[in-house]
This record gives sequence, structure tokens and C-alpha cells, in this order.
Amino acid sequence: MNWQQLLSTQRFKQQNGSIIPTSTPSTQEGADALRTDFHIDHDRVVFSGAFRRLGRKTQVHPFAEHDHTHNRLTHSVEVASVGRSLGNRVGVMLKNGGFLPPQYSATDIGAVVQVACLAHDFGNPPFGHSGEDALREWFRDSRHAVFQAGLTEAERNDIQTYEGNAHSLRLTANLEMYRNRGGMRLTAAAIGALMKYPWTSSAPHGRKKFNIYQTELPFIECVARELGLPEKSKHHWARHPLSYLMEAADDICYALLDLEDAVELGLLQDLDVENVLSELVPTENSWQAQSGLQRCAMLRGMAIGKAIDNVAQTFMTHHNSLLTGDFQGKDLLAFASPAVQNTLANAKELARNRIYRHQDKLMTEIAAFPCMDLILGLLVPAAYAFITKGEVSVRQSLALELLQDEPILASDKLYYAYMKILDFVGGMTDNRAARLAREISGIGMM
Repeated sequence: MNWQQLLSTQRFKQQNGSIIPTSTPSTQEGADALRTDFHIDHDRVVFSGAFRRLGRKTQVHPFAEHDHTHNRLTHSVEVASVGRSLGNRVGVMLKNGGFLPPQYSATDIGAVVQVACLAHDFGNPPFGHSGEDALREWFRDSRHAVFQAGLTEAERNDIQTYEGNAHSLRLTANLEMYRNRGGMRLTAAAIGALMKYPWTSSAPHGRKKFNIYQTELPFIECVARELGLPEKSKHHWARHPLSYLMEAADDICYALLDLEDAVELGLLQDLDVENVLSELVPTENSWQAQSGLQRCAMLRGMAIGKAIDNVAQTFMTHHNSLLTGDFQGKDLLAFASPAVQNTLANAKELARNRIYRHQDKLMTEIAAFPCMDLILGLLVPAAYAFITKGEVSVRQSLALELLQDEPILASDKLYYAYMKILDFVGGMTDNRAARLAREISGIGMM
């Protein structure tokens, strides 16, 4: 791989069933355009409906009543801030090392990573990872196998494995803006940086997560060729190097900011946070803060700064193997300094023991399963009857009318009908999913 290709600003659209290149807006705006192509990517993401919906989706604490608690939107904005700093730092080092093509600036690296960070959680369904598990469990239930008769193995793998990462890509490449005509038409560089798992659900390597549904496979084949991503096996490509920076920014924020929320909610004390961060930052500097929350914020800010410096250097240390696609680490943090690794690991361990198993959170996670069961139990049999038999009951007909944005057509294959249902359910906010399940059950009428 080389940076000339990896930073490609080429965009793609879908036309008459084919994926074809389309012009870049910054070129149309002229040489004096105020926005680069990567800034245009940023604006398209920020003004999208998928981005706005993140404000009503769970980060850690479902239906949190405290105003300062993170949701997926605030989390994504903070990840993007860290990702931009990481990218800018790496961009400077790439430029100083003579690796960056002359038409690109150091801040272009930060801009690409920032876009990927902003969009990385687009595909998270209602109720976070519990929602993912509930969607998967419904389709894997042997009682529902009848609805999957006739699907190919690859299609069945997709349907049975709702994957937030794959749906993030699906939203950007297919559903938002130019629906079924190329989606948001982001640059190839941004799409590459977004993919942590550039393979399909059927790739033969035993990994649980993936980024590519069958619906987006032709699109990604074009993007991968444009970026020069090596195909390691069938429908399994090497990762874009900048995806590692997006992933690191997410991990850093996920580990550290969950602790701050827990202090806000009274689940942890500020001293708990100090103990976790003490290996990475000098905690005595925070005693000037006026409150425990301020201390946590100061310590968190210093810890993030230290992590950014170390991860950027780690990226450059492994630059060659990242470019060849032979990087052996699970992620960049696996090769970070012991202080960074230990701090993030201890933060996650504290969160697992004191936050994620809190009773309020457990009850909401449990409730996600009957909620999804009610919605899928209404929509999937209706779609199956409509596609395979051409006739539906009155109730099923009414149920299918819920899919107004992308109605199921008689000409649809069963696989595409189910993908439309997953688009509908996965795109709902926590509040919308809970309300719909209540209304479907009839309880909402009482």
C-alpha cells in the first residue's frame, strides 16, 4: 500500500446496478474552495440523520436521566476529537519523514480519521450491544428457521449476525443521502479508515466481527481497488492503516470517559479514577480542582494527551508493517507503552466490575430482548408471507406499512426484505424502539 492511493478522494455512486466513480465536490467548487474533500466528508456526516439519531442511543447507561451522561452522539464527537489529534500528530511525522504525498497536508490525515470516528457508531442498534445480541438471537432461534428457507449461506450469515460495524458502513455507503445510489458518497480514504474489519460475515478466519454485508460487497470491492488494499483471502482485505487510529481513539474514549460518567452517577468515587490513572499521569497536579468531578476531568484530559502521544509514536514505529498489511497486533494499543496499556486495561476492568453489572443497567439490557422479539416477531413473518406467498393478513399488511422509508416490494428477494427490516429496527433510537414495542403489545392503549 502507498499513501498516494490510501488518501484517495475518489467517490463512488450506484447507477443501474453498477458501482461507478463520481466527481469530487471540491473540484467542482474550484481551486479556491473553502472545503477540501475530507471537510466535505465531515459535513456530510454531521448533517446526516444517522448522526442526529446517535443522540438518543445508548452509550453505557440506557435512558440515563442525568444531563451530563454520554450518549452515542457525545461519545462519537469526543472520539472524533481524539482521532483528529492522533491523525494530525501522525500526519506531521509522515510529512517530516517524507512519506506524505506533496498534495496532502499533515492535517488531511487528521481530517480523514475524524470523519471515520464521527461515523463509526452509526450502525449501533437501540440498547447498544444488548440490542445487537437480541437481534442476532431472534434470527438464530430454531423456531424462526422457517423464515430463512431459501437464503444462501452468506445471506443467512448476514441476517443472523447483526453487526453494528457493518451497519455503519451500510448507512454511509447505501442508505443516507443518496439512498440506494451510493449513500453519502464519502471519499475512498474515509470509507477505508471506517473499516476495522474489512471482510464479510462469511470470511473463513473465525473472527466474530465484520464490516461488509453482501449488500455492500460490490461497493467495497471498488473502494478496495481504489485504495490498493491487498486481498488477503476471498472477500477479506488488509486494513487501511488509518483505521487503526480510529480504533485507538474509540478505545481510549471508551475506557476513560465511562469512568467519568460513573462518578457523575455516583457509581464510582473520584479516588477510584485517580487510582486507575495514577500510573499514566501525576495525580497530585489535580488536587487544585474544586470538586471530585473536576479532578476526574483534569486527570482524564492528561491521560488522553499521554495516550495520544504514545499511540501516534507506536503507529510510526510500525509504519512499514501497517503499509504492507502485515501488522501482527490486534490493535495499536497492543504495542503501546506498558503505562498506557495498563491504564486502559485497569479502567475497563473497573468498568466491568462496578458499572456494567449495575442492576439498573442489567434490567434494561434484559428488557432489550423482549422488545426486539416483539418488533421482529411482527415484521419478519409479514415480510416472509408477502415475498413467498404473495398474500398477507390484515395485521401483517398494517405491519409492513411501518417500513415507510424503504417499503418491501413484491419483487424483493427475501434477503433484501430482511435487510430492510434490520435497517428499520437498527436505525431506531432507544426511545423509539421501546415505544414501538409497547404499542405493538397493546399495553400502550391502556
